[in-house]
Amino acid sequence: MSVSLGAYELVPASVTPLIQDSLGVGQSAAGLVVGVMFGTAVVASLPVGVLLDRTDSRRTVAVGIGLLLVGGAWGWQAATDGAYWPLLASRVLGGIAYVVTWNAGIDIVGRSFSGPNQATAVSTFTASGPVGFALGQALGPVVAGVWGWPAVFPVFAVCSLPGLALFLATSRGLGRAAATPTPTWADLRGVVTDRRVLLVGALGFLGYALYLFVNSWAPSYLTQQLDLSLALGGALTALFPAVGVLSRVTGGLLSDRLFGGRRTPVVLGSFVVATPIVAGFTGLQRIPVIVAALLVSGFAIQLCLGLVFAYVRELVAPEVAATAVAFLTSVGLAGAFLAPIAAGALIELVGYPITFGLAGGLGLVGVVLALYAPEP
Repeated sequence: MSVSLGAYELVPASVTPLIQDSLGVGQSAAGLVVGVMFGTAVVASLPVGVLLDRTDSRRTVAVGIGLLLVGGAWGWQAATDGAYWPLLASRVLGGIAYVVTWNAGIDIVGRSFSGPNQATAVSTFTASGPVGFALGQALGPVVAGVWGWPAVFPVFAVCSLPGLALFLATSRGLGRAAATPTPTWADLRGVVTDRRVLLVGALGFLGYALYLFVNSWAPSYLTQQLDLSLALGGALTALFPAVGVLSRVTGGLLSDRLFGGRRTPVVLGSFVVATPIVAGFTGLQRIPVIVAALLVSGFAIQLCLGLVFAYVRELVAPEVAATAVAFLTSVGLAGAFLAPIAAGALIELVGYPITFGLAGGLGLVGVVLALYAPEP
């Protein structure tokens, strides 16, 4: 389910030039078609987390996938009609579906592996995100070429159905935390005012901002500045999220095994390696070098993107763990929401090189914060 949602979430980035030509919108408006799902998650994530701490998350997931299917059909109709604002509304509905499934998945996996392998288990689950992103980047232009670009919305929504069937068949009894009291509103308020949680949230914000910046605008850069085909630009950029399948699992393993459960060394290393590559990306011209840069930076930044969700769960009591995850999701996806939109405006104003350089500046902030981050 999470793979399908990840593909649905990012797939408009792979056909951005087609969206601009078909709907007659600029780069910022086209970026909003991607970013609005993240913006929705920013607003909806914390209420969803509170709900998951108080209800059966298994049933909530089924409702979320139902919303995704409606959003996919609505998005196809709106895009076919050339209706920009209804298309954005359909993406809002998809954003609600995404945040329900993501938060519930992390909560269920975190509770099922609450021992010394928690970071590895949670990071492995979050690897579904880059798998979906890679499929969306690589297959979006293919789907658009066969059925037209509006088809990308229902195609990836329908792909969630096999996952839903398997989830419902294998997750009985996992919908609620056992032997934990129902959290009070004071407990929940304590989560969102905890300085340690806020700091980890800031790291999540910066990590996701860098991640979505590259995912959203590297295809357009490769197509518009280096004259690559849309399909080739999408395929090359798909390497950036795809390497996260290995990277996110590795981040959990390194933290659990090599660093004995410490989280900050992996987070620090993530920003230290990714920052200079992102900042200097537009200085690269040869395809093999670009491929290497996408692989290394994608591996580095995603080392921490799964780990931070296990990290934040360990800073709070078990009965409010879903709320802590939801808070991190909200703050992290705020970065994912703002990055494509702000980058589109900056690209129109100052061009690609300066915009990529400014993105590298965000990475430097991440390095500084990681030096002061607490261990759980």
